[in-house]
Amino acid sequence: MKRSFPVIDADGHILERDHELREYLPPEFRALPGKRQYPLFAWDGWARGALTPRQREHPSVDLWRRFLDATEIALTVLYPNEGLNIGLQRDRDWAVGLAHAYNDWLHHDFLSVSPRFQGVALLAPQQPVEAAKELDRAVRELGMVAGMLPGVMSPMRGLGLFEFDPIYAMAETLDVPLAVHSGPAVELGLDHIQSFAGVYPLSHPFAQMQQLTSMMIYGVFERFPKLRVAFLESGCGWVPYLADRLDESWEHRRQRWPYPTKQSPSQIIAGGNLFYACDRDEKTLPTVAHLIGADQLLWASDFPHERPWDEFSGDIDTLVSRKDLPESLPRKILFENPRRFYKLILDG
Repeated sequence: MKRSFPVIDADGHILERDHELREYLPPEFRALPGKRQYPLFAWDGWARGALTPRQREHPSVDLWRRFLDATEIALTVLYPNEGLNIGLQRDRDWAVGLAHAYNDWLHHDFLSVSPRFQGVALLAPQQPVEAAKELDRAVRELGMVAGMLPGVMSPMRGLGLFEFDPIYAMAETLDVPLAVHSGPAVELGLDHIQSFAGVYPLSHPFAQMQQLTSMMIYGVFERFPKLRVAFLESGCGWVPYLADRLDESWEHRRQRWPYPTKQSPSQIIAGGNLFYACDRDEKTLPTVAHLIGADQLLWASDFPHERPWDEFSGDIDTLVSRKDLPESLPRKILFENPRRFYKLILDG
């Protein structure tokens, strides 16, 4: 389908390889002769990779270029895969070192190769002051366009807690957004579910709802009024529902909020600084665009997760050709909104 505007992928993924990242680790975390090498990142015990029906190509720079060309995507904003588990690391110094190594590796292997690859800095919330410093370094020295905070931590922490303020202050100073991206399914009350088929539809939205609630009741968006935040890979249908629930709490229990906001949650959620990734075939998309705002929705390829790469090819055309959407909405979701959120320089 011929498109009248360029497409920006607001959330693509790379797949890190331990042997590639090890050379970027701080010296104190490099392997010693005779010592066994363990996996760098800890996952949550669910056998996601074992569910792959057939062998897939590793998403190298070359494969990503072929994917962008085949799907006619102008550029992608890259997020980690293994790094989604940064919040599970118990050793704080290790988490900081991993984030630093990942950011250097991403810059070297992808961002320095082509402007079609834009990077999001991995941040270790275990040490917020160090995470703020790393965001500053990644933006100023490595040219990254945003920072990523994990939606899940172990033990679980709400991103609204005042201890995370240095990260938000730095993001405002740099005028770069932050994205909350989940991945692990621990710490979400899903342990009773014995199949990943049940964990999969719940883990991302459960994490995002907790983090948006935490950030709301602790006044993050009012205390940092210029902060832009995206909540990714959960669809957008949950947003109006949570807005109603938070409004009810704000109206009747505001005196118990750690930071009672002057604006209602629904006003903040629809106020223009918060963004939400939507799915191409999400039935509630027209309703969310009407209730929350057409200018706050993003599209993410999520490549190469879940599917073989050739199955992604029709996603954009499916969204563009939907008859239940306002004519202007696909252009906003696919181009204008991500360009504004990440402050990308791209004509269209």
